[in-house]
Amino acid sequence: MRTIRRMTIAAGLAVGIATPLATAAQELKFANFSAPTHTITAAVVDKLNDSVSAATNGELTVRGYHGGELGSGPADQYVRVVQGVADVAWGLPGYTSSQFPKTMIIEMPDALPLDQPAYPALLRAFDDNLASEFPATKPLALWGSEPNIFIMKSAEIRSPADLAGLKIRVAGSSAGEAVEALGATPVQMPMTQVYNGLQTGLIDGAISGASTLSDFKLDEVADSFTLGANLGRLVFFVVMNQGVYDGLSDEAKAAIDAVAGEELSKSAEDAWIVTADAAVEAARADENNVVIDLKPEEVAAFTDALAPVTDAYVAAVDGADALAAMQGE
Repeated sequence: MRTIRRMTIAAGLAVGIATPLATAAQELKFANFSAPTHTITAAVVDKLNDSVSAATNGELTVRGYHGGELGSGPADQYVRVVQGVADVAWGLPGYTSSQFPKTMIIEMPDALPLDQPAYPALLRAFDDNLASEFPATKPLALWGSEPNIFIMKSAEIRSPADLAGLKIRVAGSSAGEAVEALGATPVQMPMTQVYNGLQTGLIDGAISGASTLSDFKLDEVADSFTLGANLGRLVFFVVMNQGVYDGLSDEAKAAIDAVAGEELSKSAEDAWIVTADAAVEAARADENNVVIDLKPEEVAAFTDALAPVTDAYVAAVDGADALAAMQGE
């Protein structure tokens, strides 16, 4: 990635080994659990296809299988690639938190400043700290979402006390610990279930990026949004089956390598932020919504409540070196 190096597959790991690709034109299957209108399509699936197709004169292409066509469970995206159901897929480490403990440091509150991009931080930390968490695959991109906000239904959040007793959706266990520190009850569920959860009252709100307001239509069921607290951000990956990559021609490998890493990661993160900014603007324009911009002293209250959680998590996963690399130290 700036370079993401090729992984060494651990001995004894059960891997979907792909048959080496022939010299005829080949199509890589990209699994997307979201709708084709999701930000991932243009920013990653289409970009990857355009890049490798141009570099190989159409001998290698990428086709998106959208809406869970290769399997609907977002939590199983990584496994689908390892088992060869898909050649490439995108997903969230948070759905299988135990596999990605150091990668998920960047999801912790105040791990990065709100205005610092996540993808360079992840790429800096990758080779020495994160690579072992991605066995049997070749990561093509790692990036973060826009900073998380509170997305609520019928509740206004201005302080940690406002969260007492509420049920808040989180993507992974690390975010769950942060929610508990704020006095709420974490509910871990895929983003694809959040709309229904808010609509039915199963959850009172969610901690996620504002891009979900449009990508998952949460703007239809949420009406209160709190910005300014450093609640961390989500992390995403795009991975390719290592056996499939190894079976490509040298020309095709070079085409993948040319776009993988910084270019594809930046394309994704930039697109997430554009989607998020537009969603916040739309939320502000809707007179039925409440959009809360926390004051400095209100931000400080969240920071004080969450700092011990981040410190404890980094210590528990022996992640001091990873965090230092992410922060550019």
